[in-house]
Amino acid sequence: MTNKILAIARKELKGYFNSPIAYIVAGVFLSSMTLLYFLFNGPRATTIADLRGYFDFLPFVFIIIIPAITMRSWAEERRAGTEELLFTLPLREHELVLGKFVATFVLVSGMLLLTLVVPISLSFLGDFDAGQLVGQYLGAFFLGMACVSVGLFMSALTKNQIVAFLATALVLFALVAANFLNSLVSLPDFLTRLVNLVSFRFHYETLGKGLIATVDLMYFVIMSALFLFLNVKVLVIKKWQ
Repeated sequence: MTNKILAIARKELKGYFNSPIAYIVAGVFLSSMTLLYFLFNGPRATTIADLRGYFDFLPFVFIIIIPAITMRSWAEERRAGTEELLFTLPLREHELVLGKFVATFVLVSGMLLLTLVVPISLSFLGDFDAGQLVGQYLGAFFLGMACVSVGLFMSALTKNQIVAFLATALVLFALVAANFLNSLVSLPDFLTRLVNLVSFRFHYETLGKGLIATVDLMYFVIMSALFLFLNVKVLVIKKWQ
């Protein structure tokens, strides 16, 4: 990772933490996850050392939380007129994109690390399944990585933060909930496999079971790379318009 990418990442992180955004989003994220866990798991939440019910809600919470973080990334630069200034700096488009991606992913990773309070506080109930817990957190980080990439790309398409938020939420909902189609309608086998292939939730749930397969990890890496690549192409087009 080059110094230029790290410089952009530091600038973005300062922007997050110099405003209430990071603190508000982190607070909403942690309180939402905890509330949903205890609300829907009832007595089980305080009697069994199992966080399956906790992580089941994560993809749906990300549908709201990730757009709230990424909506300003490029949209605000364009609205404020600072995007043109960025283009005059000795930075390549991919360095700008990766710098913003690293900063946002660090913020999301920090929020996920704060959730460790839950398994630590429930550890007196018994020993957690180590393989499953590792898979759940690994899935959470890789899911967050892909969701951040989607959010940055959608933000690059508009200068309106509300539009960026809604567009990102819509795309993430489609990607997360895609495999619900398999339970709603009877699809041919090849379509069932295709729906599962593109579904964030399908690959995330496999990891959450403790089944750490390379194909699921690579799926999130490929999706992240795809949306970051598209982000770069959007910047190139905007630069030469």
